Amino acid sequence: MLRILDRLEETLIATLIGGATLLIFVAVVHRFASGIPLLYPLMQRIDLSWAQELCIYMFVWMAKFGAAYGVRTGIHVGVDVLVNRLPEDWRKKSVLIALTGGALFTGIIGTLGARFIWENGMHYAVFHLLGFDTGDLPEGPTAPDLEWPMWIVYSAVPLGSWLMCFRFLQVMWTFVRTGEVPHHDAAHVEGLTDDNPELDAAMLKAGAK
Repeated sequence: MLRILDRLEETLIATLIGGATLLIFVAVVHRFASGIPLLYPLMQRIDLSWAQELCIYMFVWMAKFGAAYGVRTGIHVGVDVLVNRLPEDWRKKSVLIALTGGALFTGIIGTLGARFIWENGMHYAVFHLLGFDTGDLPEGPTAPDLEWPMWIVYSAVPLGSWLMCFRFLQVMWTFVRTGEVPHHDAAHVEGLTDDNPELDAAMLKAGAK
């Protein structure tokens, strides 16, 4: 189950980054081509006024879920010089306090975010979908260009924060059992050490020479 969640998280982040990059490229080409008299009539038929707004939303979602990915893989920047110099017992307590604080903070942000989107359009959308009387419930704001309900866009806050909270708890559980926290090695190349030992040995031999 955790493996599926990990893959979904990575796929979502990669899709958002790739999609936003492609969309920005198309929008820039469209703007450049619009300045060419011969292509101007054709470019005017293509409306990309919504591209910038969509890219902003995609990067917001990517950032929220990327933060959760960072907790899981240990790529967040941290100053742990003092913690590593503490006695082992104090070091464990310090790490647990930090992880607990991270889980508590992100859990609170996720809960407040869920309450915010519920009161700003989600309440109305759910009642309308189920056929209940919406009464005086506000429909909530919509995006200026895309005209999407903003509660869908804002959903990145509770979803990303709750996932980040779960990752803090996951790291905490692993630390309690093994005493280790995720650590990102900038020099590590994925798959090099684990999947190709012969290449590793050749590189080490070349380095020794």
